[in-house]
Parts: sequence; structure tokens; C-alpha cells
Amino acid sequence: MKRALIETGKTYGFLDFVRIPMRVCPFYTVIKMINQAAAAITPSLQVLVTASFVDTALLIFAGSAEREAIWLPLLGLVLLIAYNNLNWQLMSFINLRSEMKLTRVYRSQIVEKRARLEYRCIEDNETWDLINRTCTDPVGKIRGGFDNLMGAAGIILRVGSLLSILMAQVFWAGIAIVAMSVPLFILAIRSGKEIYEENKEAMKFTRRADYLRSVLQGRESVEERALFGYTKEVNRLWHEKYEAARKINTSVTLKYFIRMKSSSLITVILSLLIICVLLFPLKSGAVSVGMFMALVTSTLNLIQMMSWELSNTMSEIARNTEYLKDLTAFAGLPETEGALDLPKESMTFDSVEFRHVSFRYPGTERYILKDFCLRMEKGRHYAFVGVNGAGKTTITKLLTGLYREYEGEILLNEKPLSSYTQAELKAYFSVVCQDFARYQISLEDNIALGNVLEYDEEKIREAAGRIGLSDVIEKLPEGMRTPLGKVKEKGVDLSGGEWQRVAVARALYRPTAVRILDEPTAALDPVAESDIYRLFGRISAGGTTIFITHRLGGARLADRIIVIAKGQVAESGSHEELLAANGIYAEMFEAQRSWYQ
Repeated sequence: MKRALIETGKTYGFLDFVRIPMRVCPFYTVIKMINQAAAAITPSLQVLVTASFVDTALLIFAGSAEREAIWLPLLGLVLLIAYNNLNWQLMSFINLRSEMKLTRVYRSQIVEKRARLEYRCIEDNETWDLINRTCTDPVGKIRGGFDNLMGAAGIILRVGSLLSILMAQVFWAGIAIVAMSVPLFILAIRSGKEIYEENKEAMKFTRRADYLRSVLQGRESVEERALFGYTKEVNRLWHEKYEAARKINTSVTLKYFIRMKSSSLITVILSLLIICVLLFPLKSGAVSVGMFMALVTSTLNLIQMMSWELSNTMSEIARNTEYLKDLTAFAGLPETEGALDLPKESMTFDSVEFRHVSFRYPGTERYILKDFCLRMEKGRHYAFVGVNGAGKTTITKLLTGLYREYEGEILLNEKPLSSYTQAELKAYFSVVCQDFARYQISLEDNIALGNVLEYDEEKIREAAGRIGLSDVIEKLPEGMRTPLGKVKEKGVDLSGGEWQRVAVARALYRPTAVRILDEPTAALDPVAESDIYRLFGRISAGGTTIFITHRLGGARLADRIIVIAKGQVAESGSHEELLAANGIYAEMFEAQRSWYQ
């Protein structure tokens, strides 16, 4: 059983930067920890070995020691150099392997958590920003947090060992360096938090800038860019959002750099003073030449670590802490029970009924549906029509269980809709949405995604043929196995109408009781839209279908047309009955009559 790394209600802390890698790839994590400890004490060993080598060499030149005495310190230097060179290559391999395992396990669980979220989280702007921050490079952030934590521990160990050597010779020098470094740590932690908060603000502008960039560069918008000539204006808007994000990031980085460099200048001056002080014990003979050189090197290393490297690491840890807060909030987002369950194989549909249903979206006051009543039965074709914003798509969201916080009752086969599991609802309903997905994979796989329980090549071809894709398939270089889109080298893009047929074929391949077309043909002209609805209705003969549209060409094909207005059923009947009633439908149809002539 897969061990959960994203736990609802858990407060994530520093130890989770170690806990998560340890649970995913314990062997590689332990190796990295051991290596960090070894790397931490290497500088101190290098100081001692260098001092021994220099002192021994001087003694040999002075004739006070045998030549063979140089071999031991020389061997120590060679081993340290070899370790430093080989260690980098070994750790590159270890890091790659651990990242692969983290990607496979931790990133997968982040994606699964995201897939389980209640639908309202996706439609809320603030929550969506949180999701983006948490789900953007999650492996890099956990790995970075672990590396920073281990780096801080390693630096502290290095500093401690080097301070021990320095204080053994000049006691007050080590104390002075530590005292001067404390303010730097506090400043670094504060700066790290500020940077993360500023980045959160900048990300809001970055997300908008990225969208505008996709409009400017994407193939999907190329025709409209040329037709309407809006490139200059959209480019202005993109530049505005990009500059807002850049200025925020530049400002906080500049402030951090100035603070840290100004503070490190003090420690540089201190290091020069310490080196000057060390000249006195060198002159008196209390410190050997080799030890003096080693102490100077170690002092400079200490200043570098204390004033910049450690401070920078502490700043990164502070930023990592803010990420942990986001991860805690993300893990606590509400989930839909059974969201990842596979659909049941088959369910019998008899009827669905809305009884005095009222619904408003979370965080809003306006009711989209108000005292809505409607009954739909097996084997009939229904069409929901009405102006944009009338609540047509909302009905689909309620039927498919995306929202369950409504007033009144929705009965499926005379049982409350809320009593059905997600797996059962998936078996009852399939939907072709207005913003249907265009998967950059083969045509065959595009359709196969409609039924994850079965991969039947013959049925896939049948679904494609029934919706009129046979001629398209014949023209494709590799037939059904041709990759669609331009991601792959031999990929072939389809026209808008052909993509829509692929989406409908995907719904046909799925053996559900009720099929819903939620304005998937809005981009087509009214006549082409009517053709799609007519074909879909003929293919679905004997089943139950729901057309949702604000254009009435396809609605004429339905057994019963439902006119939605002000969140209620304003009119209901066949095309002929509603025309004879001379009400809302008749007025809408008259306004659109020319589209279909």
C-alpha cells in the first residue's frame, strides 16, 4: 500500500524536508546525509593536512627531517583532492536517482491530491493561486528544502570544526566571528520570508502574464491575432503584467543583496584584523608557518561561510518554511470522496428529477438556480436553452456531482443524488464540454480515454466512424495511430470541427446511460452545429441525451426543449409547441432564424 505523503490536516514543518525523502528513497537519502557530514569535516582535515605538509616540507628543506616523512601528509592531500573530485560525480548520480523516485512518488501524490479537490477549489482564484504555488515544481522544492537543511547542518559542522582549530590558536578570534555573524543570520531569515511573500505577490502577475504570452505565441490564437490585429494591445498588457512581477522580484533581491553585502563587509574587516593578529604568534614561534597558512585559509573560509554561504542558506530555509505553510494549506483543502475511483461498469437509468432545487456558487450571494423543478426520463432527448448565464451548465455540474451544496432534492432513479458514489455517477453520465480537451496523443488514444475500463480497438474505430471521422482517418499518415497536435515531430493538427468530433467520439466510446453535450460546438457555425447534434442524436437513439446550447438549431431535434430563465424552467415542450406558445423560445428562434436558412 502506498504511504501517504500528503496528509489532510497535517501541519508540515522542517522535519518533513527529511521525512518525505526518507520515506520515498531512504537509501539515497542516508547516503546524502552521510556525504554531507563527510564533506563538512573535509575543510578542517584539509587545514590540518596542509599545515602538516608545509611544516614537514620546511623541516626537510632545513635538514631536520627525513624525506620519507613527507609521504604521509602528501597522501592525505591526494586523498582529500580525490574525494573532492569523485564525490561530485557520485553525488550527481545519487541526486538524479533520488529525484527520479521523488518525481514518481511525491509528485504523483501531489497530482492525485489536486485531482481529489472539490471542484469549488478549482474555480476560486485565491485557492487556484495556492494550488499553482504548491504544485509548481513540488519535487524541486522538497529537494531544495532537504538540501538547504542538510547544507545548513553541514556548514554549522564545518564552522564548528574550523572554529575549534582557530580558537585553539587565537581564542578570542572565534568568539568575535560568531558574535558578528548572529545579526547576519537574523537578517537572512527575515529576508527569506520577505522574498517568499514578495514572490507570492509576483506570481499573481506572472500567471496572468503567462496566459497573455500563450495568446501571443500559441497556434490556437494565430488566426484571430491576424484577423483582429490585437497583438499590439495584448503585448502591452503582457508587458504590464511582466514588468509588475519583474519589479517586485528585482526590488526584493536588490534589498537582500545590499543588506547581506553591507553586513559581510564588516566581517571581511574583522578577518583582516584576525590575520594581522596571527602574525604575532607566528613571529614568536608559537604558531608554525604551516599552521599560520592553514589558519589564514580557514579564517577566510569561515568569513565566506558565515557572511554569505550560511546566511544565504538560512535565507533559503526561511523561504522553504513559507512553502511548507502553503503545503499545509494545500493538504487541508477539501476533497471529493471517491474522486479517483474508476467508474462502475454499468448502471441502469430510469429518471432524474430536480425538486425545488436552489443553488448559488460558494462565496456568492446570487442564486443561479432558484426553486428549479424538472423531471427527465429514460430514452428521451432533452435540450436546455437560454441566454448565457441562465444556469444551463450549472445543471450539468450538479448532475455530475461537481457541486453537492444545493438546496432542495435531486433524485436519480428516485434516490437522492447525494447517496451515489463518484464511481456510480461516472457510470451514469458522460459530458462533452464547451472547452473540451485536445490531447496531444494519437487519435486512437484520444478516443480511448473515454473508457478507462476497456481498450477495444474495434469499438474505438466504430465510435470514430459513427461520428464521421472515417475520412479524416484515411488522410492521416498513420491512421488512428497518428499523433495529434504539434508536440511530436510527425504530429498532425486537426480543424476545430474535427477536434470536436474526436471529443464526441470519446463520449460515444464511454458506455454511459446519459450523454450530455454542453455547447461543445460553440465555435462552429450554426449549421455545422446542427449537423453535429443531428448526428449525435441519431447515434444515441434509444439512449438518453441532453443538449445544452444557447443556439436553437440543435434544440429542434430534441423530444423536449427546456427553456431556462432566471434560474427556473420558464417554458417546456417540443419545438412546435414552444413556437405556438409564442413565448421566450419563439422570440429566440425568430431572432436566430436567419442562421439556419
